Amino acid sequence: MVRALFDLPAAYRPSDADRASPVPPVEAVLCDFSNTLFRMIGTEEWLRRVAADTGRTLDDPAAVLAALDDAAAEPEVAAAQVGRDLDEDAHRRAMLTWFARVPFLAGIEEAARERVVAEDSWVPYGDTGTFLQALAERGVPVGVVSDIGWDIRGHARAAGLLDLVGTWVLSCEEGCEKPAPELFRTACERLGADPRRTLMVGDNPVRDGGAVAAGLRAFVLAGEQRERERGLGDVLALVSARA
Repeated sequence: MVRALFDLPAAYRPSDADRASPVPPVEAVLCDFSNTLFRMIGTEEWLRRVAADTGRTLDDPAAVLAALDDAAAEPEVAAAQVGRDLDEDAHRRAMLTWFARVPFLAGIEEAARERVVAEDSWVPYGDTGTFLQALAERGVPVGVVSDIGWDIRGHARAAGLLDLVGTWVLSCEEGCEKPAPELFRTACERLGADPRRTLMVGDNPVRDGGAVAAGLRAFVLAGEQRERERGLGDVLALVSARA
């Protein structure tokens, strides 16, 4: 009766023995990708690269940024963004629908979208590499769980970090988005990690924090847009070296 009244809905139900035992140490880590391990280049830089790719002249970046914001608020554009990370085609349609409403990008929508997903359009935060390397040195397995509309492994490869991640669980490959508990459970299974001994690190309290429903713990970073260090070093204090 007490459980029915006060327990949070969860896909994972600990046993009575689990409830009575000490909280286990964290021995595996899952991470979000965007705004956690990597960030996209600045929007003005993205526009400059689109202009260079297409031969268009970018006279007023601020006006194009304003047009992007205005277009994003249009009902048809907003509707196209729903479910865009469930597969690559949906992501492409969402981006093309948006960019077609922006005069500077009209007619070059595909080139603009290609620049969104280009390997060099996403860069790791200043502390991402040292964070992942520290986990590797402790023998702590790492997975990435991301709502994303394309294969992001290429960004990690370009940054020399691909080998530091043991598994990639991407919404566009799995057909569902966070906070679906199966995404976190799948990542744990692929790493051979116990969910109760796994920490999810991200920046979205709803999507990434949803890992707790799958039996994990969660560490939510500040949602601010960072350009240098992300604050990942704080996570290391929560993680034990694996025997």
